[in-house]
Amino acid sequence: MTPLLTLLALAGLLHIAQFVVASYMANVDLGPGYTTSPRDRAPSREMRKTTGRMLRAYDNHSQMFPFFAAGVFLIHLTDQSSAVTLGAGVGYLIARVLYVPAYAFGWQPWRSYIWMIAMLCCAILFIAALI
Repeated sequence: MTPLLTLLALAGLLHIAQFVVASYMANVDLGPGYTTSPRDRAPSREMRKTTGRMLRAYDNHSQMFPFFAAGVFLIHLTDQSSAVTLGAGVGYLIARVLYVPAYAFGWQPWRSYIWMIAMLCCAILFIAALI
């Protein structure tokens, strides 16, 4: 497996870990009676602020992960891997790992800067595929 595909697998595992943590926290806050229901009504209890942030961080990765995966696949399929694309892959993964505590602890404005770095890394992959 190429280094970029390894980074993609690690990003996928990060995504799963975020889901598990956020789901566990929501289950603790809202109770299994609500979280296992069809959720036809509003929950009777409120979530902690950190739980909401963890769910939003997960949702954000759900939106960004396809960009990273597409960029990695383009580089892989066109055999254009380089130090730049590997650096972009590493940068993406580091930024996404840092994004979770940045969101959970409300690091302003750093959370937004970290997000921008991850998106820039995705853009680098697409640009590199076009060159």
